[in-house]
Amino acid sequence: MVTSKAMETANLSPSRKTIVGIQFLFVAFGSTVLVPLLVGLDPAAALFTAGIGTFIFHMVTKGKVPIFLGSSFAFIAPIISASQQWGMPGTLAGIMGVALVYFIMSALVKWQGRRLLDRLFPPVVIGPVIICIGLSLAPAAVNMAQENWLLAFVSLLTAIVVLVFGKGLLKLVPVVCGIIVGYAVAWLMGLVDVSALSNASWFSLPQSVSHFRLPQFAWQPFVFMIPVAIAPVIEHIGDVYVVGAVADKDFVKDPGLHRTMLGDGLACLAASLFGGPPVTTYSEVTGAMQITRITSPVVIRIAAGTAIVFSVIGKLSALLQSIPTAVLGGIMLLLFGSIASVGIQNLVRSKVDLNQTRSIIIVSVTLTLGIGGAVIPMGSFSLSGIGLAAVAGVLLNLILPKTKEA
Repeated sequence: MVTSKAMETANLSPSRKTIVGIQFLFVAFGSTVLVPLLVGLDPAAALFTAGIGTFIFHMVTKGKVPIFLGSSFAFIAPIISASQQWGMPGTLAGIMGVALVYFIMSALVKWQGRRLLDRLFPPVVIGPVIICIGLSLAPAAVNMAQENWLLAFVSLLTAIVVLVFGKGLLKLVPVVCGIIVGYAVAWLMGLVDVSALSNASWFSLPQSVSHFRLPQFAWQPFVFMIPVAIAPVIEHIGDVYVVGAVADKDFVKDPGLHRTMLGDGLACLAASLFGGPPVTTYSEVTGAMQITRITSPVVIRIAAGTAIVFSVIGKLSALLQSIPTAVLGGIMLLLFGSIASVGIQNLVRSKVDLNQTRSIIIVSVTLTLGIGGAVIPMGSFSLSGIGLAAVAGVLLNLILPKTKEA
C-alpha cells in the first residue's frame, strides 16, 4: 500500500495522469464557465484563458506549484457594474488593473516579505470584504431565480443533496450536478432553446480569440477594478499555503510567493487580452488533490490543456449558453451565500475579537459601504461597492489605534 503522496503520483502512468487531469478540469468546469455566463462573456473564452493562464502560472513558478487558475467570482458584481458604465471592451481593459495589483504585491512581497501584507490586510479587513462580495450579489441571484422558481429550486435542491450526501469526487461537483438536473427538467418543460446549438460548428476558436483586438483602454474602469483585486490577492496567499500543505511542500519559499503572485497577475493580463474574466487559484481543484492524493503539477497542466481543447468545441459553448437563467439563479442562491460564509469563517478562524470597539468599527463600516451600495463620486470616476468597502477597511485598520490586547 502506498502511503506517500509523492510515491502515489510517481506511480501514475501517462494515461492515468491524463484521466486524472481531465477529471480535475471537470471539478473546476462548472465555476469556470459560470462566471462568464453571469457577466455576459463567452464561456469558451473563459475556458481558453483559464488554460492559457494556468500554463503561464506554471511557467513563472518553474512548474513546481500544482495550481489551476479559473474564473474569479470576486469580479462578478464589478464586471456587471463596469460593463453597464463603460461597456464590455472598457471593462476588459479595466481588468488590466487587476493584473497591476498582483504585480505590485509581487514586488512588495519580494522586497518586504509577507509582513507588509499582514499589516495592510489583516483578517478584520479581509473577512468583511469577502462577506460583501457574496451578499452584494444576492439581488442578482434572486432576480435570476424568480424567472422560474421551480427550475431554480430543482437546481438548488440537487446541489444541496450532492453537497450533503455525495461521496468522493461527486461531492466536489454540486454546481455541475445542479445545472445538469435543472437543465434536464427545463428540457422536459420545453424551456430550452437549442437553435444556436444546431447552428454552431463543432470546432471554432472563441470569437474574442479569433477576432483578437486590444481592449479599449480607459482609466475609469482601470481604477474601478483595482480596489476589488485586494480580496483575491489575499485569497491567493491563503490558497498557496493550503496547496503547500496538501502537497507537503513549502511553496512560499520555493518558488516563492512573489512568483505565484506574478504568475497570477500575468494570467489575469492574458485573460483581459483574450476576452475572459480575471482568473484566480481554484480551491475546488485543491480539494480534489487532497482526496485523490495526486499533487503532480503535470496533472494540473493536463487539465489546463483539456480546458483549451474544450474551448474550441463550438457546440459545447452553444450548449452552455442555452442553460436557462433560472437554473443558474438557483445555483447562485447557494453559491453567493457560500462566498459570504467564507468571510465569516475567516473572522472566526482568525479569532477576530468583535468585543473590541476597533474591530466593530472596521467590520461595520466595511459591511455597510459594501452591501449598501455607497458611491463616492470623483469627477468622471466614482469609487463604490466592494472597492470602496475594501479601501475603507484598509484605511480604518491603519488609522484606528490598537489596544494592548490587539
